[in-house]
Amino acid sequence: MKKGNKYGTHRVIEPIGSLPQSAIKISNDMEIYDNEILIDVKYLNIDSASFSQLKQQAEGNIKKIEDSILAIVQKKGKMQNPVTGSGGMLIGEVETIGEALKSKIDLKEGDKIATLVSLSLTPLRIDKILKIYPEIDRIEIEGKAILFESGIYAKLPNDIEETLALAVLDVAGAPAQIRNIVQPGNIVLILGATGKSGLLCSYMAKKMVGANGKVIGQARNEQRAEFLRSTKICHKVIDADVLQPIDVLNKVIKANNGKEIDISINCLSIPNTEMSSILPVKNGGTVYFFSMATNFTQAALGAEGIGKDVTMIIGNGYTKDHVQIALNILRESHTIRKIFEEKYV
Repeated sequence: MKKGNKYGTHRVIEPIGSLPQSAIKISNDMEIYDNEILIDVKYLNIDSASFSQLKQQAEGNIKKIEDSILAIVQKKGKMQNPVTGSGGMLIGEVETIGEALKSKIDLKEGDKIATLVSLSLTPLRIDKILKIYPEIDRIEIEGKAILFESGIYAKLPNDIEETLALAVLDVAGAPAQIRNIVQPGNIVLILGATGKSGLLCSYMAKKMVGANGKVIGQARNEQRAEFLRSTKICHKVIDADVLQPIDVLNKVIKANNGKEIDISINCLSIPNTEMSSILPVKNGGTVYFFSMATNFTQAALGAEGIGKDVTMIIGNGYTKDHVQIALNILRESHTIRKIFEEKYV
């Protein structure tokens, strides 16, 4: 087997010298190098911001979404949305392990795994799209993928169905980061609290703020707000338009007895929501952007423009122990597990 670079630079076609994630095109030739893992792929979970853009572009037409995905992978060698820059993740079965890796990792051929690195850097070949599930951003395929030596993964647990695990692991970095950021007594706003990452973040935030804190969940309409209230995951629920920052500010302030909040967490899948995240946060507070639709130039200049001295954190899909933290929420909360089983399996 040919020797490969730890970070997958040997796969980069254009521009030479870049890393696979930032590369315009990478090789999806499935002849593996000595430090790679070949995966027989079953499902792709497309990043929410990416799938929302694809659906909007295709006006909901499934065939057009399929054609767009195939065109992206054919052109780039990976599933990286050219508009959002984001990817997603996959689950599949280990087919072959490179010779240099066999003695270093706890995998064997035949193991079922979820990759915990983005599809935006993963060499991917789609042979056939079997089905698209637009309501949950999932694609069932026949195809192959490559995991680099530096790539992280999770063996699928025996007590959780694989498609359920896929739905949770797709956003596993979010609740783990919340556990690190949120402190007892904090007042926390979750934007997009009814989505996958929003539900997990709301649950973890409520757990962390304790008896003296408060979690305010945002929903985009009254129907979703009623659903969120029924879960009792948040202390307060607001129905607010995230594209109207003053609307969000006024409703958050009202829900928090006339005061600004400590932390906001953006779990949305649409662009232009930066100021709705920043505006309700007090000076010295924290804004966490888990959304891949975030424009960080708009966030930085927007905070400057309204005189807000806040710490802004870029969402990181990897945090120590994030897999177990996310899966344990399913084990701890019957409510969360039931919602995920009904909506995302």
